[in-house]
Amino acid sequence: MTKTSSVQVIYDFCKKTFIPSGTSPPSSQAIQKLSSVLDKTSPSDVGLKEDNSDDDRGHGFFGNNLFNRIARWAQPIIFLKINENDCFAMDIFCLPTLSGIPLHDHPGMTVLSKVLYGSMHVKAYDWVEPAYIQNIRGPGYPPVRLAKLTVDKVLTASCGTSVLYPKSGGNIHCFTAVSTCAVFDILTPPYREAAGRMCTYYRDYPYSSFPIANGADIIDGKEEDYAWLEEIDTPDDLYMREGEYKGPAIQV
Repeated sequence: MTKTSSVQVIYDFCKKTFIPSGTSPPSSQAIQKLSSVLDKTSPSDVGLKEDNSDDDRGHGFFGNNLFNRIARWAQPIIFLKINENDCFAMDIFCLPTLSGIPLHDHPGMTVLSKVLYGSMHVKAYDWVEPAYIQNIRGPGYPPVRLAKLTVDKVLTASCGTSVLYPKSGGNIHCFTAVSTCAVFDILTPPYREAAGRMCTYYRDYPYSSFPIANGADIIDGKEEDYAWLEEIDTPDDLYMREGEYKGPAIQV
């Protein structure tokens, strides 16, 4: 009898558990069960080597403006799409050393992330509620909104699955590869522009850049735990391309 692959087990569980458009958030029991399966997932389970450090350099282009692109040799972040539907998405990101995915959000989404190999530094924020928004830099500058730092640490393949929620757990985060690494993400629901779930990128500023008058009660005297986030366009130096998923096929 053929053993069901780990990826198929994960897909079947997600299909049974998650509903379209995230109209009902996943239960804590479902998240715990899925996390335990992800914790046991190895690179070989998804068609990757233990340390996928092959030189995969390509002639990349940085910049969205066709007439202002800088061509250079660079190693891209590889994005592997395993499956996506209206309820959830299963993806893998393979990051070369020192590459990163800039600060971005997951509006209305729950995301599970498991580092498959290597190490990555994660920095993550959640919005302070009620919202504190400042627009004091004058015309032409976007406003900044206050957020609280929730994660600032290095994750390695030996650690457990991380979970972020729509309003907690570090919904706005960025990754930087400490070494060649890969992370398996499950997003529920997935990004959908028509449903208002678009990826927004941010730049963070220290709290001291735009301090609030009489703001001691807001930040609990821990200024280092807070930052101002500013919406920005997709960074020009984000170099990512889609690769071919070579793991076990999924029966949908």
